[in-house]
Amino acid sequence: MSGHSKWHNIQAKKGKMDAKRGKVFTKIGKELMMAAKDGANPDTNAKLRDVIAKAKAANMPNDNITRVIKKAAGENNSADFEEIVYEGYGPNGVAVIVEAYTDNKNRTAGNVRHSFDKFGGNLGTTGSVTFMFNKKGQIIIEKTDEIDEEELMMLALDSGAEDFIAEENVYEIITEPEAFDGVKEAIMGAKIEMLESEITMIPNVTTSLDLETSEQFQKLIDKLLDDDDVDNVYHNAEFDENFEEN
Repeated sequence: MSGHSKWHNIQAKKGKMDAKRGKVFTKIGKELMMAAKDGANPDTNAKLRDVIAKAKAANMPNDNITRVIKKAAGENNSADFEEIVYEGYGPNGVAVIVEAYTDNKNRTAGNVRHSFDKFGGNLGTTGSVTFMFNKKGQIIIEKTDEIDEEELMMLALDSGAEDFIAEENVYEIITEPEAFDGVKEAIMGAKIEMLESEITMIPNVTTSLDLETSEQFQKLIDKLLDDDDVDNVYHNAEFDENFEEN
């Protein structure tokens, strides 16, 4: 993706998360409950550690985080939820992956299918689009005068990153999933603030959209993320450079 499109995607995602904080807490709560199934101690449960970091980045109160983990560990309510991944195509053949946590597969599948149908897309079969993505750790850092690009690059690569990309407004650091924690801890140790840090699905090929289709596709993303069961939406769209989210 171009620097503009990549930066737009980051801003749009963060804006949506900030604008719907109540829904964000609901979604992260489900993630916490799922992760706690494998142990309530983040020191020995890497998945739980990552979700706790995500919760804190979203400004979820510590009391809320602790309460959800204790509830999951004590009552095993997390067993009611399961993770489901849907794959499909948006307008103009954009590849879309939807991750959901649900206690009712029929409800979630119906809602996701309706969203695709309403905005010019369609659900696909398992494996229909995942080959266009790689699961990677991704860290985004804003470019500032205080950050020395070469020093940051060496810090990232020396701590296990596989790629360092200087975009127009940000630095993007890519890692293998198993190296993500080590790179993130090295950056935190250097007191460098991160805009985004997560395990994500990065497209290896992109689909360019014109302005009209960009607007239509954004409506699909918004509709999907508005569903409490939907946790993440990944895609390979490259938005039109003139598109600005309302």
